[in-house]
Amino acid sequence: MATWLKPKLLLLDEHTAALDPKSAAKVAALTKQIIEKDKLTALMVTHSMQQAVDLPDRIIMMHRGRIVENYQRGRKSRIRAPDLMATFDRVQKRELFDESALEMLNVQFV
Repeated sequence: MATWLKPKLLLLDEHTAALDPKSAAKVAALTKQIIEKDKLTALMVTHSMQQAVDLPDRIIMMHRGRIVENYQRGRKSRIRAPDLMATFDRVQKRELFDESALEMLNVQFV
């Protein structure tokens, strides 16, 4: 229904989160079809790494309101769900250390 009037920006906030896997896959496929057919610009918030890889032309990973990764063009075409999970883990682990501890670990182990 949100695409009926062809919005300038389609906002999708966890639009498949409460669905079973089969229904979520159907909704994701339909979403992709509508966006491509109507040439819509969409902003999708998701915690599904697979949807993040499958649906958009560009992936922006944010943490605490800051962009930590921006995958687009050729880089986006090579990204896989495990790669996104590794980035997500790296960002979370970075928070556990202050800058001095991180610098010490880099010097000793990298």
